[in-house]
Parts: sequence; C-alpha cells; structure tokens
Amino acid sequence: MTDTTHRRHSGFTSALTILTLIYHSAVRSVRKTHANAFLAIGVNLLQAVIFVLAFYVMFSLLGLRGAAVRGDFLLYIMSGVFLFMTHTKAMGAVVGSEGPASPMMQHAPMNTIVAIAAAALGSLYIQVLSMAFILFIYHVAWMPVYIENPGGAFCMLMLSWLTGVAIGIVLLAIKPWAPQFVTIFNTIYQRANMIASGKMFVANMMPAYMLAMFDWNPLFHTIDQARGFIFINYVPRFTDWSYALWVAVVLIMIGLMGEFYTRRHASASWSARR
Repeated sequence: MTDTTHRRHSGFTSALTILTLIYHSAVRSVRKTHANAFLAIGVNLLQAVIFVLAFYVMFSLLGLRGAAVRGDFLLYIMSGVFLFMTHTKAMGAVVGSEGPASPMMQHAPMNTIVAIAAAALGSLYIQVLSMAFILFIYHVAWMPVYIENPGGAFCMLMLSWLTGVAIGIVLLAIKPWAPQFVTIFNTIYQRANMIASGKMFVANMMPAYMLAMFDWNPLFHTIDQARGFIFINYVPRFTDWSYALWVAVVLIMIGLMGEFYTRRHASASWSARR
C-alpha cells in the first residue's frame, strides 16, 4: 500500500514538474522575440493590424468586396488573417525551438518534447491575446462584433494552430539533417500560404479547377469552416474540418517518430559545424 501511494505521489510530482517546466519555457519563448514581454506581444499585434489593413485596402481597390461573404467585411478579412498568422507562427515557433543538440538539453529534466510544447503554447498565447485585443477594440470603437458560433470558430483557430504545430514538428525532426532545406521550405511555405490558405477566397464561389489547387491545404479547410461558424449566411460545402484534423494527427505522429530517431543520433558537432 505504501509503495502504491509512493508511486502515485511520484507520478503526480513528475507531471507537476514537467508542467512547471513547460510553463517557464513558454514564458521564455514569448520573451525570446523581445526582452519586454509586452513589446513582444505588441510587435505581433502590429503585424496583425498591418495584415488586416493591407488586405482591406487591396480588396477595396481591386473591387473584390463582392466576392466576400455577405456580412461584416472587415470581420471576413480578420477571420482569414488570424487563422493564417496562428498557423504560420506556430509552425515557425516549433521549427525554431531547441533541438536535441542544444545546450539546453543538458539540463535535466529538459527535453525536446518540453521545448516543442513550450514553443507551441507560447505562440498560441501571443496569437489569442492579439486576436482578443483587436476584436475588443474593433467591437468598442468601430461596430459590434457578432459571431454566429464562437465555440466553433475558436475550434477552427485551435485546429489551425495544431496543423501548424504538426508541420513544425516534422520540419524540426528534419532540421538537424538538412538545416538549409528546412529554412528554405519554411520560408516558401509561409509565402505560398499567403494565397494557398484561401483567406482571400470563398470556397463555395470557386470553380472546380481552382478548388483542386487549394483543397490539399489543411489551412484552407479551417479558414473556410471558420467562416461558416462566424457568418450566419455562409455554409461551407467543399471543405471539411476533419481533413485538417487527420492531417495534423498523421503529421504529429510522423514528426514525433522522426524526432525520436533524431534525438538518438544527436551530436553536439551538428551545431558546431554550422
């Protein structure tokens, strides 16, 4: 009985230690972009505002407002920008997290799983806080924000984050073996998603040949599904959130297997060589 109780306490203590370590590592990852945590969030906030305003001006000048969902046009733009930034920032944060050859891994109980979780949660914290602040200011200063199904819309935000984390884990596992390839792929993927994410389009209004160019992308599905939850007048017919979920699960499993293999073959000379 005593041994059982001791094991239970040991398991609980270990879990608490890991959670505490993830928390402190997440705080460190938030402050990585700037010594001041508030300024680190402020930089992301400014990026989101610039994205929204840039797309608003572009849609207005090109006369594309008619292609948007019937409803709040600025909310339509923000729905695409927020999910796009959450996805790409999560992927970038995970790819940039501490690898198996990092000096941080010499300090127990630190490991790569903790580093990945911390980077992913730190990125999510910044994005959610930025989104909430922008929506609050828009609601108070401009016009009331009405979302038909806030729970569903937030789930699509989380799914966009999860798919970004999944791709990031795969790239992180490859990074020690091919660092230049990962850097180039990361940049190209983020730039390509400016269009391939579908944040400027509505899937229901796209011809079949264009849908085939976009439906491989899980972010395209989450953005379109999110708009179905946000706007009462829009029902997505050509996208499926479960596709994005399965892509995330498969990529996470592949990434973790690759990360385990990489960790077993980790060498300090990797970092020294670069």
